[in-house]
Amino acid sequence: MTPEQNDVLCRVECDAPMGQLMRRHWLPACMIEEVTEPDCAPLKVRLLGEDIVIFRDSNGRVGALDEKCPHRRASLVYGRNEECGLRCLYHGWKFDVDGNAVDMSSEPVDAALRKTMRTKAYPVQEAGGFIWLWMGDAEDILPFLPPTWAPTAETRISIVKMHGACNWAQVLEGSIDSAHSSSLHSSNMPTAANVSGSTATESAWLRPSADKSPRIEVQKTPFGFRYAAIRRPIVDADKQDYVRMTLFVAPFTVHIPPNDQYNLSQMLVPIDDENTMFYWVAWHPDPAKGIDQDAWRKFCGAEIGKDVEPITFRKKRNVENRYLQDRAAMKAGDFTGIYGIPAQDMAMWESMGVIADRRDDRLGSSDKAIFTFRAQMYRAAQAVAQGQPAIGATEPRIPHVDLASFEGMVPKGDDWRTIGVSEAERRIGPDNAD
Repeated sequence: MTPEQNDVLCRVECDAPMGQLMRRHWLPACMIEEVTEPDCAPLKVRLLGEDIVIFRDSNGRVGALDEKCPHRRASLVYGRNEECGLRCLYHGWKFDVDGNAVDMSSEPVDAALRKTMRTKAYPVQEAGGFIWLWMGDAEDILPFLPPTWAPTAETRISIVKMHGACNWAQVLEGSIDSAHSSSLHSSNMPTAANVSGSTATESAWLRPSADKSPRIEVQKTPFGFRYAAIRRPIVDADKQDYVRMTLFVAPFTVHIPPNDQYNLSQMLVPIDDENTMFYWVAWHPDPAKGIDQDAWRKFCGAEIGKDVEPITFRKKRNVENRYLQDRAAMKAGDFTGIYGIPAQDMAMWESMGVIADRRDDRLGSSDKAIFTFRAQMYRAAQAVAQGQPAIGATEPRIPHVDLASFEGMVPKGDDWRTIGVSEAERRIGPDNAD
């Protein structure tokens, strides 16, 4: 990619085409648990280079406002959250969840400014453990589709959240790179001959294949693409293949192959050009399955206060301390010496620089999904810049709850493209564009 093409793919701030594409989708701003109680402390979030304050008012409604008070641009994150509004500490101006100024205590009661004053407010939805914002134009707003991991109210959902100090595109490319798991995560995903699919224990996900060079096949779809990493299994390799199928749902969601206890989804959300919020959701519609929130964060090395900082979710294993890499553990057999799958990934992603320079990449056959992502999203950003609709934002849209990844044994000769495809997607059909 040329530097100019790389910028189109990566940059999201201001009027950047990719940022405009993102604004045509609902974006996760934070976890619901961060603003659970009415009148709790306001929360500052940053999305696509914009600073926003999230709060839950006295009646339990969630508001999302421009972080800066429109009066003199002081931050509302320090404000008083009380009596159904957020009050700026500087001069007492108070705003409700819709952005209306409900009090301006520094102004005369008959001031004309009181009748017209408001601040920017974003439409909000709550679903699947997250608070979602619409950051685009009001006339373009899409009906909200519940996320894949919230098919029912009883679905068991656990969430890991971690800050990544690099651009969103290189983080997402890690999520759609099935080949790297056989090396980078080999200590967490060891080979076992006595399992027929990914099998979760408290400390690892056992795999039925030692094949580190999967055959990658890609199928484009209206929402992005799905691809299969096809590996040679340990048992009956002449009769079956071990298939791990991943879905990329534009612009930032990836459904990675499940294990026998829970499904797995990721969102790689741009904070700005040089920072990303990494969300990893473990979920299962059967409450008897899944994984407990605390256990999930412990497994991932993402416990709040221990592994990541509260509020910012910045990692305690980071580039400054070399991710606390343990060379003695490496000599004893641990492949990376870095605890937790997310931190292992972060070490690789952040080592590329805040925005990876893709000019010198030497892509191989295992990088077909990476190539597809770059070409598809570069063209999608160009299309938005030319006034065309955003990828995944036109009707008919496929309900997200109808999208599923897959892993398991498939008899040789069977077509992986037919596995787990919903009726809604069958009606629309694959995307046959170049």
